Amino acid sequence: MFPALRAAALDAAAAGAHLLVCPEMVTTGYHIGETETRRLAEPADGPTSARLAELAVEAGLAITYGYPESADGNLYNSVQLVDATGARLAGYRKTHLFGDVDRDRFTPGAQAVVQADLNGFRVGMMICYDVEFPELVRAHALAGTELLLVPTALMSPYEIVADAVVPARAYENQLYVVYANRRDVEHELTYCGRSCVVAPTGAVLARAERDTTLITAEVDRATFRASRAENTHLTDRRPELYRETEGTNR
Repeated sequence: MFPALRAAALDAAAAGAHLLVCPEMVTTGYHIGETETRRLAEPADGPTSARLAELAVEAGLAITYGYPESADGNLYNSVQLVDATGARLAGYRKTHLFGDVDRDRFTPGAQAVVQADLNGFRVGMMICYDVEFPELVRAHALAGTELLLVPTALMSPYEIVADAVVPARAYENQLYVVYANRRDVEHELTYCGRSCVVAPTGAVLARAERDTTLITAEVDRATFRASRAENTHLTDRRPELYRETEGTNR
């Protein structure tokens, strides 16, 4: 089961990685239709969770993966984080649904900020379209997220998200962002790759371009602390000016 994912996990471990971040809906495919999505959906503690926990133990690293979750009679576009011991640390349900491909089958998640502690970092999770909403990323920064994991299924012609939006989110919120995309085709959707790891400085530490490949980058607390000391966006905020401004005509 999941031979490509297993190969990626073993390759990542061999490269010295402690965490593998996989794309959105990596276990089933994303644009596969409501009937197939419903058939393949599982609870958070279902067989896929058990298999990925075994893989995490086998490879000796944590894994973040996307899957269709069934719960309370609903379908959710979800991601889950398991650590190197196979323990489930956190699960997140996509809160901002993208177009009919999401809205026709999924219920939006109701919890904006989901976090876990992993290898000395406070880790947060979101999915694809979520990162295009600055309010959500800022909520993570204010809640203490230091490393933001974003499984995605970004398609052409929206490369600007990977190339410009993601580095801007990292810089303006002073956190690391890992953005993991696909590079293949499902029906009319062409996924554009461009996976990246971005530092709090906005520097792109690794970029996958357009090929299907494994990229690695090191995140460290010294860089994180130095960037936050130099770039004081969070402490210089004036939230009293931002309240109750939506819908205000000027």
